[in-house]
Amino acid sequence: MRTPFRFFAVLAASALLASGCAANGAQRDADRLALYRSHAGEPVDSIQYLGRYNGWTPLDDGAFALWTRPNEAWLIEVHAPCNDIEYADTIGFRDLGGRISARFDQVYIGSHSMIPISCTIREIRPLDVKAIRADEKKLREVRQQDATAQAQPSGAPPSGT
Repeated sequence: MRTPFRFFAVLAASALLASGCAANGAQRDADRLALYRSHAGEPVDSIQYLGRYNGWTPLDDGAFALWTRPNEAWLIEVHAPCNDIEYADTIGFRDLGGRISARFDQVYIGSHSMIPISCTIREIRPLDVKAIRADEKKLREVRQQDATAQAQPSGAPPSGT
C-alpha cells in the first residue's frame, strides 16, 4: 500500500530528474536508492535463501536489491561502507539453514581485482517490485522528455506543429 510519503518521494525524484539536477551519477544513484526505499516494506528478521538468486542491483555502498525471483526482491542494507559493492562482479552470503538473517549473516562482495570482503547485513525489507518498475518507467519517460527538450534548438518550434 502506498503512503503519502511514498507518493511525495517519487514526485520529488521526478522533479529532480526533470530539472536536470540528476545529471551526475552520484545524484542519480541517490535518487534510485530513495525510490527503492520508498517502496520497501517493514523490516523482516530473515528471508528464505536456498543458495540461488536471480540477480542483484547495487544502490550505494550500504545497500542493494536482491532479486530472489523475477517478481520478488528485497532491499538489503549493510553496515556501510561496504567498499566497492557498486563495482562487484559477484555477491554471496554466509547463511545458516537456508535463511539470510539481518544482524547475524554477512554478504561477501567479490571482484576479479580484489579479495572478497564481507559486510554484516543490517536490515532486510521486502520490495514492491511492481511499484518500482512502474516508477522507474515514469522516470525514464521524464528523462527522455528532458533529453528531447534539451536537444531542440532554442527558438525552434516543437516538432509536429
